[in-house]
Amino acid sequence: MAFRRLSLVALLLSLATALPTAPALASSEQESIMMDDDLLVYGDDNLRTNTLVRMKQLGVDTVRVTLLWSVAAEGANLTNAEIKRIKSASGRKKAPAQRARFDPDNPRTYPTRNWDRFDNIVKDAAGLEMKVFFTITGPGPRFGHRNAPRSQRLNAKTFKPVPTRFREFVEAVGTRYSGTYKDENAIKQPLARVSMWSLWNEPNQSGWLSPQWERRAGQLIPASPALYRQLYLAGREGLASTGHDADTILLAETAPLGSSGRGARTSLRPAPFLRELACIAPNGTPYAGADATRRGCDVDFAKGPLRATGFAHHAYTKKRGPTAAPANPDDLTLANLNVLASLLDRLAAQSGGKLPAALPIWITEFGYESNPPDPRNGIPLARQAEFNQLGEFLAYNNPRVPGVTQFLLRDGAPLRQFKKNSRFYWFTYQSGLFTQKGKAKPAAIAYLLPFVAFRSGPNVGFWGQLRFRPDGSPDVAVIQTRANAQTPWTQLGPPVATSARGFFTVTAPAGPVGTEYRAVYVDPATGNIIFSSLPAKP
Repeated sequence: MAFRRLSLVALLLSLATALPTAPALASSEQESIMMDDDLLVYGDDNLRTNTLVRMKQLGVDTVRVTLLWSVAAEGANLTNAEIKRIKSASGRKKAPAQRARFDPDNPRTYPTRNWDRFDNIVKDAAGLEMKVFFTITGPGPRFGHRNAPRSQRLNAKTFKPVPTRFREFVEAVGTRYSGTYKDENAIKQPLARVSMWSLWNEPNQSGWLSPQWERRAGQLIPASPALYRQLYLAGREGLASTGHDADTILLAETAPLGSSGRGARTSLRPAPFLRELACIAPNGTPYAGADATRRGCDVDFAKGPLRATGFAHHAYTKKRGPTAAPANPDDLTLANLNVLASLLDRLAAQSGGKLPAALPIWITEFGYESNPPDPRNGIPLARQAEFNQLGEFLAYNNPRVPGVTQFLLRDGAPLRQFKKNSRFYWFTYQSGLFTQKGKAKPAAIAYLLPFVAFRSGPNVGFWGQLRFRPDGSPDVAVIQTRANAQTPWTQLGPPVATSARGFFTVTAPAGPVGTEYRAVYVDPATGNIIFSSLPAKP
């Protein structure tokens, strides 16, 4: 069977029939990111180290970590009422002294143990030649938020963070991970520098920032975009003042879905959230007069534009496939990511540059929950693997996407205090590549060597990545075919050279209906197959 290298142009032309409209170029060296706070931040030392080693083996380049303000500042500046609630006498005695020494922009005045969990991730990742990407976010400590009125008591922990206090906290973080700050523990060596950041997590969700809607000057308006704008500007100042001005700093970290309701706890859909963030009315014109004043537009943008090097978005499609557009066009998922790109560019123009133009879109959370174990939210194991691969393929072929984040490595444990198989029992995420007990799902194979086959006229195209191989290795992938599951695999054409990050694209004349394909990695010394992808049909 004849076999030829698939040009990028041919690949993208083929997508016009197989998938939604594709852009003109691909992000050929897309970064592999993974996130699993339960294992990295809240486990013990062995779990953290083993998790990072496993991620490295899978081919992860960067780990995303939530640096939670309330965790880093725990016990740093307690009120008298909070001190009285401390159970131990020694703890009550130490707390006032800690409060007296506390300087919110100086990391050395925070309880050292609070930083240890983050320091250890940075140190272990550096030893494995992996990058760390911190999302600095609330909810913060009590002193970091305004007091919620009685009507907002359910929002007390996320209610109106104080931007100046957030900036001070970001300054403490930026100082600590500047590359020159000496760890208080061990041999007091400088901690590795962190150079990738986002500021706040899912600000369009009430569980992270509230109120989402608020009555101001007699009018009910979306409040969370204005709150977030102030937080981002303050946090951006904190990073700049500590030597991180030229780092990768991502804006938004938005959730993909929202609601049409208008309550304090009603999460905004991402499209209107972004319009409000840029102070653009639904008709495409900048807010002016009283409308601008209610939203703080003039005051906030007097400080300058929302400077960022990229836009962070959580592109989940829930149970729907990665090509299934959301029911509401104001929701933004992987399936309509080009709508997000167009919206960002349009807002940049409409706002006169208050939002940067042509922002890269980092997918900072993506994945599918599986059944088993979750019968409520999960999809079958094989489909989880299929959708993960197809999602990465779509992202690869979008030139605006420099990186995709798999969430999670291992399934979260269910909340067993609730009724079995209830909504709250499965409130955690089961989107891991491995089960709670550490057994690999098909999705783990699909992550190590993602592989997609698709029709292109009389041909079949292939895309994949030898993710598990070291970056820069002079590797080749071998495509194999078989008529059906009862026949042996045979090689299809010559080996295909991979890119610096292990990607490959190739095409060949299509076989009969039902033909299966896979990609394999062959040991160049022995000729033995080391690893193979999951079988695929176009």
